[in-house]
Amino acid sequence: MMELQSKETVVRKRYADGAKERVDNLCCPVDYDSDYLKVIPQEVIERDYGCGDPSRYLREGETVLDLGSGTGKICFIAAQIVGANGKVIGVDMTDEMLEVARRNAPVVAERLGYANIEFRKGRIQDLALDLELLDRQLKKNPITDTASFLAADDLADELRVKHPLIASDSIDVVVSNCVLNLVEPKLKRQLFDEIFRVLKKGGRAVICDIASDEEVPEEMQNDPELWSGCISGALTEEGFIAAFENAGFYGIQILKRDAQPWRTVQGIEFRSVAIAAFKGKQGACFERNQAVIYRGPFKEVLDDDNHRMERGKRYAVCDKTYNLYKKPPYREFFELVDPIVDVPLEQAKPFNCSRTALRHPKETKGRDYDVTTEAHNTCCDGGSCC
Repeated sequence: MMELQSKETVVRKRYADGAKERVDNLCCPVDYDSDYLKVIPQEVIERDYGCGDPSRYLREGETVLDLGSGTGKICFIAAQIVGANGKVIGVDMTDEMLEVARRNAPVVAERLGYANIEFRKGRIQDLALDLELLDRQLKKNPITDTASFLAADDLADELRVKHPLIASDSIDVVVSNCVLNLVEPKLKRQLFDEIFRVLKKGGRAVICDIASDEEVPEEMQNDPELWSGCISGALTEEGFIAAFENAGFYGIQILKRDAQPWRTVQGIEFRSVAIAAFKGKQGACFERNQAVIYRGPFKEVLDDDNHRMERGKRYAVCDKTYNLYKKPPYREFFELVDPIVDVPLEQAKPFNCSRTALRHPKETKGRDYDVTTEAHNTCCDGGSCC
């Protein structure tokens, strides 16, 4: 039973063993792009543990943070996708995993012709604390009594502020492959808050993990084999999405949900799920006479700010919402209507985003708009209308 040792200790030991030789039941099969595997040493591939491939959702030039990076497989794939102009940071708390990743990083860099990866030691629920920096400081001032123990706690707080492992608003994409469920339940809220903190405005998280279709009972959560095996720490599928919502994310999508469970334990199904979530809906709302039209296919939709919109109707939105709808994951579902006369942002008045209202066309065109034009000859799919 895990009452005698923390869940983190159990996880660290099992993954330390997994860095030395391959351990079964730490992952489910994943179909990676074989072209990206060619430059990765076999040692890394054999000791990789995960349940998905978040790297397939990355783009060239992005700064990527991989939580629980292990021996570095996802980082090495991501390095190829983001290219020489991008950057990849892996964070892991297990020394044995970091040793394998760091030892192989120069090998991958030489094969690629550029180096854009670094591996840092930290806990994914505390991305501000650099554990190696803390280690160096504690060697100078070791803990020997109660006073030094309390001083070490104050030191950790100081390092989080002055020398954060990952700075706030610094990352384009946070990815993770089957490690969020290894974090203790009482720290999971902090984990999602940390993901939100380090992302830039407009950034996104792409997380692959094991989720359950029912709540996991306490006796299963206290089973060290099930916990460290990415089973009993799983959030429910609904809870997984709610965790992103509670942290302030928007545009949350299920990118992939395996039809078949990876494992079934005591009637509870555990399957691989990939979620994408975006940061950036926070901020003031201003009126610039913009409108949006929901294209369908559903009769109506409700967005993350509780704007309820029926298909085909023209709605008033603030400048912030208007610009969110211009970008993924919304842009393919909305028509965006610019005002005839632009309202400069510095002249815009506050907009009440707590209600959803229709926008009369004259509000966008201008009350005095009275124009008559000749028919366009290219209005029908690029051809003539007549």
